[in-house]
Amino acid sequence: MSGQDTEDFGAENLSEKSRMIPSLPPYDMDDQLLPREPRSAGCCLAWTLLVVTMNSLVFFMNLLLLFVIFTIVLLPTIVVVYFGFQCHSQVLHSTARYCKSILDDNSSSALIILGFVIMSPLIVVAMATYCSLARRLRLLMCFQPYSRAVYKGVKWRWYEEGGLCSCAKGWNTQVKAWV
Repeated sequence: MSGQDTEDFGAENLSEKSRMIPSLPPYDMDDQLLPREPRSAGCCLAWTLLVVTMNSLVFFMNLLLLFVIFTIVLLPTIVVVYFGFQCHSQVLHSTARYCKSILDDNSSSALIILGFVIMSPLIVVAMATYCSLARRLRLLMCFQPYSRAVYKGVKWRWYEEGGLCSCAKGWNTQVKAWV
C-alpha cells in the first residue's frame, strides 16, 4: 500500500511540473534555437556593414520624423516666443510697425512667458504623437539584430511579418498610451 501511495505522489508531482512548463518546444527545424553556422570573416564584415547601414538609415528616418512632428506641434510656441523677443526693447528691439504700435515691453514679456508656459504641454503632445505613430507604423521593429551579420540563416524581422517593417499588416486600433 505504501508503494502505491508513493507512485500516486510521484504522478501528482509530475502533473504539477507539467503545468509549470509553458509550452512544448517547436517541432519545426526553422523555429528551433540550434547553433547557427558562423559566416566567414569577409562575409561577416560585408553583412555587418549592411546591417549597420540599414540600422543607421532607420535611426535617421526616426530622427527626421521626430524632428518634423516636434516642429509642427511646437510651431505656436516658437512663433510666440520669437515675437516676444523680437519686440522687447532690451533684447532685439525691432523697428517693425507691429512692435511700435501693438507690442510694448510688457506685452512682449507676456508673450515670452506665454510661449514658455505652453511649451511643456506641447512637448508632451508632440512626444505622444511620435510614440503613437512609431507604434502604429512599427518603426522600431525595422532595426535588425547584429546576429544577422554573424550567422547564416537568420531571417529578416520584416520578412516574416508581411512587409518592410511590418507596415503591411493592419493597424492595431486597441493600442492605447497613457500620457
